[in-house]
Amino acid sequence: MAQEQQLSATLGYADVSSRQQTSDYAPVGRGDKHLWGIYIILCVISVIELYSASSREVSHAGMGVYGTIVRHGLHLLLGFGIIYYLQRMHYRRILKGIIWFSLISVGMMLYTMFFGDVINGARRSFNAVLFSIQPSEFLKISAAMMMALIMSRTQVKGGGVSDKGLMWAAGVILLFCGMLAPQGLTNTLLLMSISFSMMIIGGVKLKKLVMVLAVYGLCFGAYVGVQHLRKSGRSEQTEQVAALGEQTESGSRVSVWTDRIGNFIGGGPKYEQPMTSDNRQEMLGYMAQAHGGVFGVMPGNSRETSRLPLAFTDYIYSIIVEEMGLIGGLFVLVLYLWLLARASAIASKCVRAFPALLVIGMALTIVFQALFHICIVTGVIPVSGQPLPLISKGGCSIVVTSIAFGIMLSVSRYAVRNNAKKKEINLEKDALPEDMRADNPTQL
Repeated sequence: MAQEQQLSATLGYADVSSRQQTSDYAPVGRGDKHLWGIYIILCVISVIELYSASSREVSHAGMGVYGTIVRHGLHLLLGFGIIYYLQRMHYRRILKGIIWFSLISVGMMLYTMFFGDVINGARRSFNAVLFSIQPSEFLKISAAMMMALIMSRTQVKGGGVSDKGLMWAAGVILLFCGMLAPQGLTNTLLLMSISFSMMIIGGVKLKKLVMVLAVYGLCFGAYVGVQHLRKSGRSEQTEQVAALGEQTESGSRVSVWTDRIGNFIGGGPKYEQPMTSDNRQEMLGYMAQAHGGVFGVMPGNSRETSRLPLAFTDYIYSIIVEEMGLIGGLFVLVLYLWLLARASAIASKCVRAFPALLVIGMALTIVFQALFHICIVTGVIPVSGQPLPLISKGGCSIVVTSIAFGIMLSVSRYAVRNNAKKKEINLEKDALPEDMRADNPTQL
């Protein structure tokens, strides 16, 4: 009883009963101002640029020219509610829900693989009440959560992850990649990049990193080989292919990958290539960016937004550059990099491994997706579909990004810092399960 009273007094509760009635410990600080600032700025940019980029949808909007932005505003409002709720929740409660969240994400993904809506030759989503659910978005954030959970539980003394923990982490990522691969190459590479980066941060040794990379490569090669065999088999059974229709077409994406990579590598400079039905979207995206120049044409004056397909989702960064110029495009890029830098600063101050890996995993999920989007739009990597977090249209993407922001803010509020008193450090240690008390590997 004396120990309980001491614990309650240190955490700011009047007595043991009041602590028991309160679900979370008192925060050790406030939500990080930098994270809140980045979130607010991205939301403002999102409202302005999405309204400008949605001219192609005006004729389909039930509320006229304001229909698209009203729906987007409602999605942002929902996202803010998620952030506000999660940032008031102690991260140890998030720990308890990771496995359930991941199982639900896997369940939604399996349902989509067999019964989802076919978009661009692959089953990618299914309809819900408020918006279309894209399980791939939930699967990516689930992967980062599971990586943080597994590596925190399998930390060894002196830094690093045990062989068993590394096998579990790589196995989870390969399972998730196997479900994402039929939808496209980009999400698969994105997930591998997130996991590999978290392994480096988690203290995995170079030799083991090379082994993980080799396993990823072998599994990817095996998948491509199986898809080629399936494609050959289907070509010999044309009548069955016709009977199966679109579902069969969504079974293999290898030919799409090879075509896009071939177009990216060959063909010479983009400005010398003629515009065709296959490259129309990327060529109009380049035109939009060239039209923007250094200072842009100012919001609302985009020339290409009425012609560029998916200007409000997969190619919204080109509209940002057109209207805000090179300076505006660099500003958006710096916002995402600032987010990663701030999450890294928070992680480096955490005493325990779990909050450190959790906050950096959430930041990597957002920032890597943003970098992939920007690289695709600017022609650095082959064309693919990837929304710009919190800016592109899409309720599902906004919800997932909001979950990541809420978790990062929760860690910034509740995780004990390395400059805290020894008593507070021990209290946080006692609050976590025994197998989650490993020291922060970024400090070793």
